[in-house]
This record gives sequence, structure tokens and C-alpha cells, in this order.
Amino acid sequence: MSKIHVTTTINGDPVEFLADPRETLLDCLRDKVGLTGSKEGCGTGDCGACSVELDGTLVCSCLVLGVEADGKSVSTIEGMASDNDLHPLQRKFIEHAALQCGFCTPGILVAAKKLLEVNPDPTEEETRYWLAGNLCRCTGYDKIVRAVMDAAAEMRQEVA
Repeated sequence: MSKIHVTTTINGDPVEFLADPRETLLDCLRDKVGLTGSKEGCGTGDCGACSVELDGTLVCSCLVLGVEADGKSVSTIEGMASDNDLHPLQRKFIEHAALQCGFCTPGILVAAKKLLEVNPDPTEEETRYWLAGNLCRCTGYDKIVRAVMDAAAEMRQEVA
């Protein structure tokens, strides 16, 4: 099958790649672009390990075709930190030990970042509801929720 030329922006950088029209965005990110932070957990959109933003919308990249990124912007876990500074969510995940094996962590961080963009002051219930699409089989969710709530508090102080 012929490949399709895809021109997109990933984490602010222009990127081009050739994609089989049947390839997922996740496979294109990992295999064509070399961004392996997004993980394939279930391959059916149930676990959220492959969460990325596509034109500002949180998506499971295992459910999106790579060719759908043409002309759009993609944000992945690799674009979360700026220069040598971790994003507050990344720092709080470390401080709260909100990870164990780390397989689900990139997807949770991308989803949590989107939550705080949409709702900078979420309640615990809102945080748990928002992250319900991201499964973690290691840590449980209390440390993750505490890390997100703590990062939200810190980020609100930075804005004020």
C-alpha cells in the first residue's frame, strides 16, 4: 500500500513522515518520529497510556490514524518539560512517588496537564473523574491524585 506524506507539528517542531494509511498515530510517533514516551498499553483506547493532544484535544493515539495528524499539532510527553525544567506535574509525581513501573505515567501526565489547562482548580472528585480513562496497575491512584492536586495548587500560585 502506498504511504501518505504527513506534515505536522509535534511539540512545537515541524515534522514530516510517511505513514501507511492504516498506521496509528501512536505507531507513527514511536516508529517514524522516534518519540517513544507514549506507550501502547491496550491498543483499544481503554488504558490511556498512549494519551497525547491532537490540536488541543486529548486523544488516545492508538485510536487515531497517523495520517489524521496531517496539518495539525501534536503534543506528547516529550514536550511537557521546558528546556531543563520539569513541568510542575512531573516534579510533583516524583515528590509524591506517584509512579512505580512508569508505563502509564506519560499518559497520565499528559491527561493531567490537559485537566489543569481546562480546570486549574479541580476538586479531588473532578481529578479522579478526569483521570478515569488512565489506568495504573501498580500504584493505585491516591498518590497520583495528590500529585495532581499539589501541582494545581503550585501552578495557581505561579499565575497569581
